[in-house]
Amino acid sequence: MDQPRLLSFIRNSRRGYGLARDGGVVDLSARLGAKWPTLRSVIEAGALNALFDEAGRHAADFGIEAVAFDIPVPDPEKIICVGVNFPDRNEEYKDGQDAPKNMSLFVRFPRSFVGHGQPILRPPESVQFDYEGEIVIVIGRGGRRIPESEALAHVAGLSLANEGTLRDWVRHAKFNVTQGKNFDRSGAIGPWLVPFTHESQLADIRLTTRVNGELRQDDRTGRMIFSFRKIIAYISTFTTLVSGDTILCGTPTGAGARLDPPVWLKPGDVVEVEADGIGRLSNGVADEALP
Repeated sequence: MDQPRLLSFIRNSRRGYGLARDGGVVDLSARLGAKWPTLRSVIEAGALNALFDEAGRHAADFGIEAVAFDIPVPDPEKIICVGVNFPDRNEEYKDGQDAPKNMSLFVRFPRSFVGHGQPILRPPESVQFDYEGEIVIVIGRGGRRIPESEALAHVAGLSLANEGTLRDWVRHAKFNVTQGKNFDRSGAIGPWLVPFTHESQLADIRLTTRVNGELRQDDRTGRMIFSFRKIIAYISTFTTLVSGDTILCGTPTGAGARLDPPVWLKPGDVVEVEADGIGRLSNGVADEALP
């Protein structure tokens, strides 16, 4: 992969960030952490190019297997998720309605996600644990009421998500899905942040999800109901987007809930989300250990 790949990690109980290269990690936080403690602070300062310049002067400090991946921006102000953003996904609802005029949105908390390679957890409250593969955009330059024509200039980088969901818990109430979307460590983001430089990185890329190697979701971003430009413009109408804000842009059809009969994630399963030019996010499934 030619694109630079920035990651947040934990190593020897220390949180850091660096650049993945040739099977290793250049530890940029060890060199620049006093100035920019996290990737979010780097993004806020508009200093991604400074990271690349610094990384170019050093060999890898340790192998990539020596770190535990964190979510790329571990301290975002907001994580906002777009629901029902592919045509076939909209048709799953069988309500006779055409594509919606406005997008469905909900929020997730950072602790509901883990990084690449970390187990996602099935809680004891439900076995209806499901996957949703998605493209992630991370905001670079913030703003309010951002025009669609300028929206992509506000993107710092791209990543992937498995927006793990407890299906029965999203139906616990009449008007929201928050409960089923926010169990601790139920989803994943990663493996890294790929800097965004051109619209072609997003315009029509393939997005797939596999469970234990079996292809379950397969679609292209060119078919999304709401474009990346529209997502940024719409969200920034009602809230100020800030550097590091993380937006999950919707999942294709093919989640386990829609199989006949439904197939839920269970301990030992492996979920892989992959997209052209971004990479592959892989996480095993485990039961949450109670104290």
